[in-house]
Amino acid sequence: MRGVFVTGTGTDIGKSWVSAWLVLSWNAAYWKPVQTGTALGCDADLIRQVAPAAQIHDSVYALEHPLSPHAAAARAGIDIRLDAFALPAGRRPLVVEGAGGVLVPLNRTELMADLMRRLGLPIVIVAASGLGTINHTLLTIEALRQRGLEPAGIVMNGPPAPDNRAAIEHFGRVTVVGALPRLPSLDALRATAPLTWQPDS
Repeated sequence: MRGVFVTGTGTDIGKSWVSAWLVLSWNAAYWKPVQTGTALGCDADLIRQVAPAAQIHDSVYALEHPLSPHAAAARAGIDIRLDAFALPAGRRPLVVEGAGGVLVPLNRTELMADLMRRLGLPIVIVAASGLGTINHTLLTIEALRQRGLEPAGIVMNGPPAPDNRAAIEHFGRVTVVGALPRLPSLDALRATAPLTWQPDS
């Protein structure tokens, strides 16, 4: 299993918590290709706290301002180039965490979906479990498929919501492969049962 690319239905949807869960579950390495908002902290810091032994690869772009990648790069006076990205070498599975969602711009012409295509890993969508998630998740699935990309599975984040889960699976023609409850602490995340599902890759 090579790994996965973790995206979300929006910002602050729980991608980093789910990524940490996958790192723990699979004894995986972690990579955040584009990190914005470094002035406020980095998502890799959460991984370091939860899985201190995990291999963490440096971001290609680490940008100070907490903005969309294209806007944060513009503030820094640089352009994000798609050809700057290549999967890091390693023997462990790799959990790659995107920035924002599928259609977040990287530059004036390319989106996060273009980076997903370039890296070629199975795509896991993190979706909230509550009200509104059906629309947001189906739109994300549709955006991927319109670009020739197929989600490998959905991880729902938050309290159990079986009706929402069933609707996403039915209308999205996709499987919810895992669910992470709302957790009170990093210790609780460490104690969470590992995700046994792995993508075909």
